[in-house]
Amino acid sequence: MKQSCYLLTALVIPWLAGASAIRAAEPEFDGLNLSLGNLYRVSQAQSRSISPENFTGEKGKGGMATQGTGARAARDLGQGWKLSPSVAIKAKATFTLADIKGPGAIQSIWMTPTGNWRFSILRCYWDDETEPSVECPVGDFFASGWGSFAPITSLAVCVNPGSAFNCYWQMPFHKKARITLENIDEADMVLYYQINYTLTEVPADAACFHAQFRRVNPLPYKDVYTLLDGVEGQGQYVGTYLAWGVHNTGWWGEGEIKFFIDGDQEFPTICGTGTEDYFCGSYNFENKATSKYQEFTTPYTGLAQVIRPDGVYNSQQRFGLYRWHIPDPVRFEKDLKVTLQALGWRSGGRYLPLQDDIASVAYWYQKEPHKSFPKLPAKDYLEIR
Repeated sequence: MKQSCYLLTALVIPWLAGASAIRAAEPEFDGLNLSLGNLYRVSQAQSRSISPENFTGEKGKGGMATQGTGARAARDLGQGWKLSPSVAIKAKATFTLADIKGPGAIQSIWMTPTGNWRFSILRCYWDDETEPSVECPVGDFFASGWGSFAPITSLAVCVNPGSAFNCYWQMPFHKKARITLENIDEADMVLYYQINYTLTEVPADAACFHAQFRRVNPLPYKDVYTLLDGVEGQGQYVGTYLAWGVHNTGWWGEGEIKFFIDGDQEFPTICGTGTEDYFCGSYNFENKATSKYQEFTTPYTGLAQVIRPDGVYNSQQRFGLYRWHIPDPVRFEKDLKVTLQALGWRSGGRYLPLQDDIASVAYWYQKEPHKSFPKLPAKDYLEIR
């Protein structure tokens, strides 16, 4: 029992301290940045929620559907009895999940997309943007880049049985917010979803949430993998997800992550000591008792997924890793670039530059406007085989 209390204290106290610092810097409570330390405080913020049972999130307008994907099951019950729990998104179509007039903030997103998670593209637009601040395959955005379930229990993202994606990144907007899901597959898909948000005053210095997907397969020999570049403005880097597919035998995680901040050129301000070190593990993520990779999932970091060869068709080692910079955001004033080396071992105790399949999502907040993202790879390049 004491051990559990110590763990809770270790996790919550730093979080509360950060929240208290935020609260002290703001003139009054506005319903944002809630934590265990201020949940008891009331505010003028208005809670709203969008789902297929209330597409607009309007007050008192939920559960009014007279038709929908549940109409047949509810044919003996009528209106108010789960007539519209989900939506069908046609092949090659884009569906608007939310179109909100603010100011306010997205507080949580839950969804259960069917189909190929790499072929469902999530996009978020804040205020008057014509280009998205979030553009990612839905699986990768929810730290599930390999298209198969692996549980995640963290502060920012949870993946729960059977395929429930949950996101708790706070996403403020000053005027409006629009969230879409594009189905680039050849087959239709079904989506259950709920987007919870608050309508409230948003501080003038509130930065907008961004997430960008990239993939290189294979990584050219002696190249570094670039998670993020071209970022200009002020903000903070808050998270990394990697879907790493290994093409060699042996260990693959000797490479260093580097943060080039505010004009850094050849050498970065922040330089890690190894891939597993950055993800807060050590010594190859090896369980010494089993001599195998050990999956783990924690509030801030995890090796959530290890896909092992099966001796038949599943021939590659594949890994899913996340690192949330919630207690330690990487702050920048003017610009930011983030790179990662891919290194293993070769004969003679020498590093081997790897030519692996690496996909990533970089998560950050910054003041708008943001620079245009690189073009999302085509469907055939996105595909996992």
